Amino acid sequence: MKTLTTGQVRMADEFTISHEPVSSLDLMERAASGLATYIGGLKDSFTEIKIFAGFGNNGGDGIALARLLSNQGKRVFLYVITPEKNWSPDAKANLDRLPVTENLSVIFLKNGSLFPQIDKDDLVIDALFGSGLTREPSGLMADLIDHINQSLAQVISVDVPSGLFGEDNRGNSRQHIIRASETLSFQFPKICFFLPENAPFTGNWKVIPIGIHPDFIRDIQTPWNYTDMRDAHGWLKRRGKFSHKGTYGHSLMIAGSTGKMGAAVLTATACIRSGSGLTTVLIPSDGNVIVQIAVPEAMTILDTDPSCWTTVPDLSPYSSIGVGPGIGTGIGSWNALERLLGESKVPLVLDADALNLISCHPGSLQRVPKNSILTPHPGEFKRLFGEDPDDYSRLMRLKELAEVNGLVIVLKGANTAVAGQDGSVWFNTTGNPGMATGGSGDVLTGLITGLVAQGYEPYTAARLGVYVHGLAGDIASAEVGLEALKAGDIANSIGKAFMRIHNYSI
Repeated sequence: MKTLTTGQVRMADEFTISHEPVSSLDLMERAASGLATYIGGLKDSFTEIKIFAGFGNNGGDGIALARLLSNQGKRVFLYVITPEKNWSPDAKANLDRLPVTENLSVIFLKNGSLFPQIDKDDLVIDALFGSGLTREPSGLMADLIDHINQSLAQVISVDVPSGLFGEDNRGNSRQHIIRASETLSFQFPKICFFLPENAPFTGNWKVIPIGIHPDFIRDIQTPWNYTDMRDAHGWLKRRGKFSHKGTYGHSLMIAGSTGKMGAAVLTATACIRSGSGLTTVLIPSDGNVIVQIAVPEAMTILDTDPSCWTTVPDLSPYSSIGVGPGIGTGIGSWNALERLLGESKVPLVLDADALNLISCHPGSLQRVPKNSILTPHPGEFKRLFGEDPDDYSRLMRLKELAEVNGLVIVLKGANTAVAGQDGSVWFNTTGNPGMATGGSGDVLTGLITGLVAQGYEPYTAARLGVYVHGLAGDIASAEVGLEALKAGDIANSIGKAFMRIHNYSI
């Protein structure tokens, strides 16, 4: 699914208005109707709804929402900022549409006005600023944002939390931004939603469809995307009746060392669960009993060293190779990795200690085979590529690094960003905080490696693997909770995740 910049969102509105055609006022009504449907369906644990509306189009959305919620019988207090100059035409039109009814109170705020008391049982709707904001709030608006933030009420932001810029917040001190419990974004999520530093402001976000013209969505070019169930369903290969284990490739997993054989078990299990036809694990010789008992479906190759990885076998049988989980960073493992980089004829999936070894040896990144997949967490990314001053700068560099080096880079996190050689970036939408546990990344490495073995193009394998991994974590957490979730639960839920994607109905 595409994600657009704020400039492109304006273009989408304009295209829809001129090509559907539909008036801008009616398009605003669609947006407000979507908000009203969602908010009207919430459990009424709140006593009053307090809507704070600016004088631009975001405020117009809030004013229209006040009318629609009051028509549902909700008790609504609408606080409207009086502009120093002019209302936007559609905001003014919606002001004129407000009904005279006992359950809707309209209060105008200007400089010097006393702000209303906000109780913890109120529902606050933030419709002060839209996504096109380019300078920090000041004066009355800044004070009002601070007043809302000091309350203990649930806050829902319309389109984007007021005070937050749609993409690049590097010039934003973040002193005056609504701290929303939820953000309801029109048609597309904003790029700023996917950056960890903005999470305290966006809360949980949801997309509210407003009927943007499908031709515009189809034709607009953007490097920014997010993976949803529809994408995953489209990427997933279907198995033929007469296929066999040879049809689905042979994976080689290089993992484990003394004290970390669990990494080999987890990554091998996930590789098999991904659908890999054959899976072989290269492990230190002392780990053979552990892996053979824990993962009987996997074959093993035993390193000559009893405790760590030091040798590279004949690579010709393997259609994919994953390396790194639990291998350690000793000189023997570095020598083996250096040889693997030179001899591999297939893209590699590099994780954990493989990435740490590369970061310790300048120049070795250039020897990684093209189309290989790197799966760093933020700390490993920093060790590989250096420090970034903020999340947006890191995102832009991630995009550039993948393109320049001809690699797929999976920057793991709450909305894992997968950057491809074509300059595009896909954010993930599955997963949960319970997955922040040892071994979770090992499961992802095995899952992606198994998909590559089956003939998935590496960029597709990475995006699909990340989505399946997060979905498996969501399924597992629903059964055991966030705190008790362990990596083995994720691996054991991969099958249910694939079933859910297969059964998705477009």
